[in-house]
Amino acid sequence: MTDRASPNLPSRDFDGTARFYGALGFVPAYRDEGWMILERGALVLEFFPHPELDPAASWFSCCLRLDDVDAFHAACRAAGVPEQAHGFPRLHAPRPQPWGGRMGALLDPDGTLLRFIQN
Repeated sequence: MTDRASPNLPSRDFDGTARFYGALGFVPAYRDEGWMILERGALVLEFFPHPELDPAASWFSCCLRLDDVDAFHAACRAAGVPEQAHGFPRLHAPRPQPWGGRMGALLDPDGTLLRFIQN
């Protein structure tokens, strides 16, 4: 088994979170009243309940290191996530970064920032 990490992210509502990420290709791997795990291939996201979270005040984030950021961006667009400057959820297309890589961003309905970075 290779080393890996899985981010622990907030969810105001597990059903809503599962629907949103399900449209992006994530499938349930585990769920009870206090924890939910969603997987998309080797990507694993774990969620804890945070019903009082204000998405506009959220500071939660993680990075997804991907072999194909364009395919993930396309999956987000196909799921109907809008590319816009404000609101939740929203999407930002992958762009070249000053450090030489490419990165895009997804903000989920709970205000969590998921940066997707090209491997």
